Amino acid sequence: MLRFMFITNDSQLAKVIFEQGVERIFVDWEVNGKQQRQGHLDTVMSNHTYEDAVAVRQAVPEAELLIRLNPFYKGTLDEVEKAIKAGADLIMLPMFQTVEEVRLLSEMVNGRAGIVPLFETPESMDCVNDVAGLMGIHEIYVGLNDLHLALGLDFIFEPLAKGMLEEAAYISKRAGLRFGFGGVARADEGAVSGSMVLGEHLRLKSDSVILSRTFYRPTEEEDAKTVFSREIKRLRECETQLAQRNTMQEKLDHEAFCQAVEMVVAAKREKTSV
Repeated sequence: MLRFMFITNDSQLAKVIFEQGVERIFVDWEVNGKQQRQGHLDTVMSNHTYEDAVAVRQAVPEAELLIRLNPFYKGTLDEVEKAIKAGADLIMLPMFQTVEEVRLLSEMVNGRAGIVPLFETPESMDCVNDVAGLMGIHEIYVGLNDLHLALGLDFIFEPLAKGMLEEAAYISKRAGLRFGFGGVARADEGAVSGSMVLGEHLRLKSDSVILSRTFYRPTEEEDAKTVFSREIKRLRECETQLAQRNTMQEKLDHEAFCQAVEMVVAAKREKTSV
């Protein structure tokens, strides 16, 4: 089964959603450069702190705690030490471009936590094989948001539809590592539905996925327990159904996914050309 994760610094929400099946809580320290890259998009701009991570760890000691650092810089060692002190099981490095950055992080961590390199630059996608062989790598995760921006594409799922994740998925499995990518909305929501995206996760034998920011909207009248219980159950039902597909059904679903992505891209281009 896919491991679901959710980005939050709310310790009480973390406890509720862990009880509803979110196994990995994602505390996000990344701020450096993010506004410049994504400021024009409706994306999550977290401002989580060390204290938030400690509170989440205390609230859900059984959960897997992932902390995303800033892109590699002079303060990375300090962030690593703080993440480990806060109780991180996994440390994520975003926006790297070279194997050397991940190797240095591996030396800093020194086996005290698992490392999740976040492949979201074109340069990083060219060195998946070398990164997979480094000490302490737990999971290969592809970040579609920044990747599609760096590639000059119009829609978050274009890299997936264009086949750009196939090699990373293959290398991960060959190396015995977990693999994941992108985010997923509720099963029946999204410009491309969550269920269609889930189908791609199963096709590529993905292990992990972030539940997108639209998965839980605090402005709704329903509380978090109700929303996560219902919507995770729905995703699990879809996952079970998709796992029963034969090769032809999987191929047809992939083609439908690609067509849906093409329609979104065409609509975006038409809108910007007006």
